[in-house]
Amino acid sequence: MVVMAAAVLSVLAIGTAVLATAEVDVQRRDSDPADGFKRVQLTERNFKLQKPYDVPLEKRYSFKNGVHLLWVYDDDKPFKPHSTTLPRTEIRIKGLDYSSGVWQFEGYAFVPKGSHGVTIFQIHGGRTISTLTLQLRVIGNDLWYFWKKPIVPNIVDRWFKLNVIHDIEKGKLSVIVDGDLKIVGKDGGKGACYFKCGVYSCRKKASHYMEARWKNIKIYKK
Repeated sequence: MVVMAAAVLSVLAIGTAVLATAEVDVQRRDSDPADGFKRVQLTERNFKLQKPYDVPLEKRYSFKNGVHLLWVYDDDKPFKPHSTTLPRTEIRIKGLDYSSGVWQFEGYAFVPKGSHGVTIFQIHGGRTISTLTLQLRVIGNDLWYFWKKPIVPNIVDRWFKLNVIHDIEKGKLSVIVDGDLKIVGKDGGKGACYFKCGVYSCRKKASHYMEARWKNIKIYKK
């Protein structure tokens, strides 16, 4: 019994150390992340497209049967001249920047196999408007939290549901995939924030062609 108790304490100690920077847990699948939130109505004006500045929008984006299809190449231009940022085709949620309360993004995403080294979801803002509060990336076949750690294996070639909850007052971010809470992390400090989804090239390990599909995008708050 003494040996078993010592082993349990050792496991608990290791678990506590791992969760010091990011808490990982599993949320019940029969709970809805949107419970307790109020849905914010979206219109076309809330969807601002950012794409390489030198190509027409239809060469990097389409919307058909409710699906936003976004793609970009690793040698594309940035979204505006003289920008030092990387290639992107992204939806920037416009008109709903937030600096207080609890906000939630919900959407279904599909990333085809072969698209990797790409950021598919971001929260910008915090201490400054350029602060990166959150990035979710597809590296290899897995979904990663920034470059720090993989949080969902084998995410490609299938639709998955993404919910991201941002509690400004607590400085807390919760990432939920297919109903399971995958990670809880800290945000980038108080300040105006906004949601983005699509494809944004990473500086390393990016495939030449990057694609993501998004549908049923919703915003909630409370």
